[in-house]
Amino acid sequence: MSKQYETVIGLEVHVELSTKTKIFCSCSTEFGGAPNTHICPVCAGLPGALPVLNRQVVEDALALGAATHCHVNRLCRFDRKNYFYPDNPQNYQISQLYLPICHDGWLEIRTSAETRRIRIHEMHMEEDAGKLVHDAWEDSSLVDFNRSGVPLIEIVSEPDMRNADEVIAYLEKLRSICRYLGISDCKLQEGSMRADVNLSVREAGSETLGVRTEMKNLNSFKAIARAIENERERQIELLEEGRPVVQETRRWDDNKEYSYAMRSKEDAKDYRYFPDPDLPPVYIDEAWLTRTKESLPEMQEEKADRYVESFGLTRDDAQLLTDSRNIAVIFEKTVELGASAKKAANWLTGETIRLARDGVMDLDQVSFAPEHLAALIRLSDEGQLNNQNARKVFEAIFKEDVDPEAYMEANGLKTVMDTGLLETVVARVLEENPKTVEEYKSGKTKVLGFLVGQVMKQMKGKADPGSVNRMLKERL
Repeated sequence: MSKQYETVIGLEVHVELSTKTKIFCSCSTEFGGAPNTHICPVCAGLPGALPVLNRQVVEDALALGAATHCHVNRLCRFDRKNYFYPDNPQNYQISQLYLPICHDGWLEIRTSAETRRIRIHEMHMEEDAGKLVHDAWEDSSLVDFNRSGVPLIEIVSEPDMRNADEVIAYLEKLRSICRYLGISDCKLQEGSMRADVNLSVREAGSETLGVRTEMKNLNSFKAIARAIENERERQIELLEEGRPVVQETRRWDDNKEYSYAMRSKEDAKDYRYFPDPDLPPVYIDEAWLTRTKESLPEMQEEKADRYVESFGLTRDDAQLLTDSRNIAVIFEKTVELGASAKKAANWLTGETIRLARDGVMDLDQVSFAPEHLAALIRLSDEGQLNNQNARKVFEAIFKEDVDPEAYMEANGLKTVMDTGLLETVVARVLEENPKTVEEYKSGKTKVLGFLVGQVMKQMKGKADPGSVNRMLKERL
C-alpha cells in the first residue's frame, strides 16, 4: 500500500504600496515610466546619499497590521540585508529582520471545505530592487532602477496551509484587505503583489516538517495553483524513489508548467544582517496605534454581511458587489439616492461586470456617477425606458458617464406612451400575419413572441414590451 502524504505550505507575500513617492526618497513610484527616469542618488545607490523614511509607509504597515490582528513592535528598526545582484544598486537591501513592525497576527479564510485561521509570523517594511531587462537579440541585460526603492510590505505566514485552495483563499483575503485599506492595488500582473510559495511534503500524521523549496515567478492565482500541484507531485516522486528533496529556490515557468532550480536556499546568516546605521529606530506610541485602529474601514466580509441583512441581497450578489470597494461605494451611493437596492445590484453585478470584462478594465477603474445610475433606474421604473433601451443608455453611462435622461431624449430611446398609436400598430401586425394568428388560436402560443417582435420593430423599439404583450393577448 502506497504512503499518504500531507502538503505543508507557507507564503512570503510582497505587497507594493501605492504611495506617491519611494520609501527613502522623493522619487515617483508611478508604474510604467521610461527606464531610469524615476531615480535619484538615493535609490540609485550612489555613495554618500542618505535615506529618509517615508512616514506614509509606516502608516500603511500599521493599518495592514491592525487589519490582520497583528501585534506591533512599538520600537522597530531597519536592517541591511547584504547580497550582490545587478538590480541591487547598493549591494544591500534595507529591510527589517530583528525588530519588524508587526508580528503574530492571523487571517480567517473560507474555502469550500471549511473556515480556518492562518497565522501570520511577521510583517516588515522594505525597499524593492530594480528590474533586469533581458535583451535576447543583443545577448545582454539592462537594468531599470525605476522600481528600486519602491516601498514594500512583506507578509510572512506560518506553514499553516495544506492545499492550493487554501493558498488562493488566503491571497484573495489579503488582496481584499489591502485594496479596502487603499494601500495597494495588488495587481499580480504588474508585480504590485508577489507571492513566493514555501512548500514541503511529509507522511500523513507526522509532526516533523519535510525539506521545503521556495517557488518564485508566480504572477497569477492560476499559476500559483499549478505550481503548487506540480511541486507537490515532484517532491512525492523523489521521496517514493528514496531520493532527498534539496532545499532550494525554484523558478516556475507557467508556459511549460515546469519548475527548475535557481539556487540553494539561503538562511538569514548568509545575508549578514546588521542594523542600518543611516536610519534611526521608529517609535510608535499608543496614540498613533489608537488612531490607526479607529480609522480602519469596514472590510469586505463585514460589508457583504450587512448587504445581506440590510438590503435583502443574496450572498452571491453581496460577494460580487464587495469584491471591489469602488463598486461597493457606487452601490451604496446609488441606494442613498433612492434607487432600489436589488435593481442597483443587478446593474452592477450584471452589465457593469460584463462591460468591464469586455473592455479589459479593472472594476476599481469604473468611474460613472451613482446619480446617473439612480436616474436610469427611475426612468425604467417610470416606464420611460424599456429593458432593451435601458441597456443602451447604461452602456453610454458606463463608457462616457452621460446624463441618462438627456441621452435618452437625444437618441430617441424614450418609450412611446401613446396607446392609440400602439393599438393601431398592433391591429396592423395582426392583419399582416393571419397565418401566425391562426397558429396562436390553435394552441401554438409560442408564436406570440414573433408578433411582439413585429410590433416592436414597427415601433422602432420605443414601445414597452409588457404593454405590447398584454395588448396582443387581448386582441387575440
